[in-house]
Amino acid sequence: MERRNFIGAFATVAGTLATGQLAASEHKHNPSFDSKTGSLEADLVVAGGGLGGIATTLAALRNGLTVILTEETDWIGGQITSQGVPPDEHPWIETHGAPPSYRAFREGVRQYYKTYYPLTDAAKARTNLNPGDGAVSRICHEPRVALAVLQGMLAPFESTGKLTILTGFSPAKASKNNNTVNTLTFRHLSSDKSITLSAPLFVDATELGDLLPITGTAYQTGTESKAETGEWHAPEKGNTLNNQAFTMCFAIDYLPGENHVIEQPAEYPFWRNHIPPLTPAWSGKLLDLNYSSPSTLQPKALGFHPEGVATGDKLNLWNYRRIIHKNNFTKGFYPGDISLVNWPQNDYMLGNIVDVSPKEFTKHVNRAKQLSLSLLYWLQTEAPRPDGGKGWSGLRLRKDIMGTDDGLAKYPYVRESRRIKALFTVTEAHVGKEQSAANPAPKCNGGAVAFEDSVGIGYYHIDLHPSSAGDNYIDFPSVPFQIPLGALIPVATENLLPACKNIGTTHITNGCYRLHPVEWSIGEAVGCLAAFARQKKITPREIRENKVYLREFQDFIRAQGIETDWPAKP
Repeated sequence: MERRNFIGAFATVAGTLATGQLAASEHKHNPSFDSKTGSLEADLVVAGGGLGGIATTLAALRNGLTVILTEETDWIGGQITSQGVPPDEHPWIETHGAPPSYRAFREGVRQYYKTYYPLTDAAKARTNLNPGDGAVSRICHEPRVALAVLQGMLAPFESTGKLTILTGFSPAKASKNNNTVNTLTFRHLSSDKSITLSAPLFVDATELGDLLPITGTAYQTGTESKAETGEWHAPEKGNTLNNQAFTMCFAIDYLPGENHVIEQPAEYPFWRNHIPPLTPAWSGKLLDLNYSSPSTLQPKALGFHPEGVATGDKLNLWNYRRIIHKNNFTKGFYPGDISLVNWPQNDYMLGNIVDVSPKEFTKHVNRAKQLSLSLLYWLQTEAPRPDGGKGWSGLRLRKDIMGTDDGLAKYPYVRESRRIKALFTVTEAHVGKEQSAANPAPKCNGGAVAFEDSVGIGYYHIDLHPSSAGDNYIDFPSVPFQIPLGALIPVATENLLPACKNIGTTHITNGCYRLHPVEWSIGEAVGCLAAFARQKKITPREIRENKVYLREFQDFIRAQGIETDWPAKP
């Protein structure tokens, strides 16, 4: 396959599918800059360059809109790049259950390795190449490769001037007239300069739902009570400060016989003896090869061997999120595998970073970094080895993989954010395997409650990590579900849409709507929604409330390959 096939994978695939594409001539300009006011204007402003923001941007561009995309870090891609998390996906991802653009991204990653890396003949011949052969995903790969592919997918639109990308910018304030957002002002985090962006529609694809408070958009945080939602797994009492743990990820490789032990982290004495204060109780010390089994909460032993050696019936953590498996590449190219560390042992549970001051946010992020470095130091010096010794001094922190001076991810891996108060909220009764089965409402093909206004599909089990208020894992089955349009529309704000884990879910159902392909699917629907609303000169709310518009919009997205229901047998 030629290079153009993967760097333009999205444009090629989507171009043949976008039968509802809008003509570029219908819009008056490319994103334009007013030098007098220091402002930019486009058809759509997308805040946040994670997977939801990327998918929104691509769908909007494909359908003729001009877009300004902002990102707080210097890497677009969110959880798959700047946060360092290989994709968590469902079993059917290779063939269905996500938009064509997401599968084009995945194929772009594979083709990037096949074009530029010295793969073995066997690896190059694998249709579904998994560069790291990690257990967590069918496509474990390096963050930089994901970044390169995403940049390639966007490059044609930057070249034509239809897209402007602003990295290093964080939302600071908004101007609003009643329920309509007029402008957003962004501050550059390094220079402290600001720029004001205007558009008919705005999208919040930030990791923490940062546009919601500054635009006065109603939102929810933390846990709802059982009385509020009727969910079987909800607590008796809600807590707006109770959010899932976040993680500062990092990458390591292993060089036997060498010494790469880092300086002992300042907080190592604390973390070395720390027992998470959870209910039900954690299995023991956090820095140990044991944890609470998510499904049973009983103590469960884990294995670790940095040469990928089997550890009996225990999961070898090294293999879990391995992003480079040296055996896939010509002999000697890699001295060892590279593994991404996003494990139970570096989930940070001692503080909340949602809806807190910048000072509080920084404090907890810094402590989370100390936890991750302490885990590395423990692995290097104290982790038990099969030969009875302690520590693997050859473990090397790969700062280059994460693109940072300290070797830790550019941004926390955030599992939970602010969530809009939406026209419709997805609860456990809609998607939880047991509670939805007890719900008499009609079901979609996947088994979840059917949504008449479905604009996409997804699947992941309901997976909530330990929380900042002391909950242990909440982990139980869901069923393949739909994404309802009503969950994408705020109760009041007319021209702001969410595009990631800030949609209308609960604390419980966020656990299955927050993963990579679902976030992309949400963004894809939002980008198409923005284009359709612009074409019809109506609001997203009107599209949902008018059945004629709704059916026309669903036809519009289906014509672009977007699935609104699962096949009869997922």
